[in-house]
Amino acid sequence: MKTNFPVANLGDHVRQVSQRNKDESGTEVFSVTNSEGFTRSTDYFSKEVFSKDISNYKVVRKGQFAYNPSRINVGSIDYLRPAEKALVSPLYVVFETDSELSADYLLRYMKSDWGNAQIRANTEGAVRDSLKYKGLERIKIPLPPLDDQKRIAHLLGKVEGLIARRKQHLRQLDDLLKSVFLEMFGNPVRNEKGWDLHSVNNFSESRLGKMRDKKFIKGAHLRKYLGNSNVQWFSFVFDELLEMDFDEREREIFKLENGDLLVCEGGDIGRCAIWKNQIEDCYFQKALHRVRLDRNKAIPEYIQYVFLFYSLFNGFKITSKATIAHLTGEKLKATLIPLPPINIQNQFAAIVEKVEGLKSRYQQSLTDLETLYGALSQKAFKGELDLSRVVLPVDSTTEDTDNTEELNRETREQRESKTGVAV
Repeated sequence: MKTNFPVANLGDHVRQVSQRNKDESGTEVFSVTNSEGFTRSTDYFSKEVFSKDISNYKVVRKGQFAYNPSRINVGSIDYLRPAEKALVSPLYVVFETDSELSADYLLRYMKSDWGNAQIRANTEGAVRDSLKYKGLERIKIPLPPLDDQKRIAHLLGKVEGLIARRKQHLRQLDDLLKSVFLEMFGNPVRNEKGWDLHSVNNFSESRLGKMRDKKFIKGAHLRKYLGNSNVQWFSFVFDELLEMDFDEREREIFKLENGDLLVCEGGDIGRCAIWKNQIEDCYFQKALHRVRLDRNKAIPEYIQYVFLFYSLFNGFKITSKATIAHLTGEKLKATLIPLPPINIQNQFAAIVEKVEGLKSRYQQSLTDLETLYGALSQKAFKGELDLSRVVLPVDSTTEDTDNTEELNRETREQRESKTGVAV
């Protein structure tokens, strides 16, 4: 670790806390997530996942840290702010900092690339890596003066606020398209607007991809292909694409074309995205259905949202005694889909195109902000930032947050101006 700041052992500035909930005072149980930090367990899991007997749960007080020893490497650490007191699992590690270490500064360091490298270097475990408290004590941390710690945390917090704002914009635009779809077509599972029902086989040609076998991962005709994990809802992930041998005949059968709908046959059944020639000369494997639509009857922008609601509300009517359910080719082809007139589907597709254009700009902005945050974080912990220009915050434990009403209003206006749809 090369830094212009003094380097300290974290153990010299933290103290473990292990107070148990012996009196069962009724304090709420929290989890610590990598994305939201301290979160009420019932909110995060939508059900009660903790034990009925919470007498052995650990008490965390405002300002104290807690982390999941097996998930701190993905960022599951935070200090308590949303309540005066909380309960966490007995498996969690709870600690507090001394007066020479800013909680905001430590939190950002632990989530940085440098901090994560220190976490990995001090974990232990035969089956699953875990950061015990003694491993936490061994972590090395650059330790500037307290006021500079606060300035660094404040600066990084500003960028975090912008990143959160962009992510919220993206979520709101996703919600917008769902609400517009429901307004135009109703819930397709219940067919609320009484559209004519057609089997998928009636308006498309569908087939499963090529079976992946050891004998096909080598050969003279290796081609990139998509698997289940590459297809997300309405988008693709192209990290570490695999290759498989496709001979000349198979290339005709399994090659993807612009406008094909790729549908997951297992796992998150029905998860789908529209292929738009993102990669040249790409194919697909057996874990996916390729649905090639008759554009005079159905368009992929409409069908992908039908599949979303079918996935959410068992519209595919998957009932299987097997350990893992699958959407077989026969079942998919027989699935009944409400089909409104093609001109109405095209109206929806035009709205999707406008919103997706806006999302693309927001996504690029988000990517740029995340790159900026990474660069600032590196420079901050190396001691290479001119902190004299950063105004010391009055209260470093209270970061700037979005004005929710202003953000909602701003996004609503952007939606209406870009889509022509009032929401």
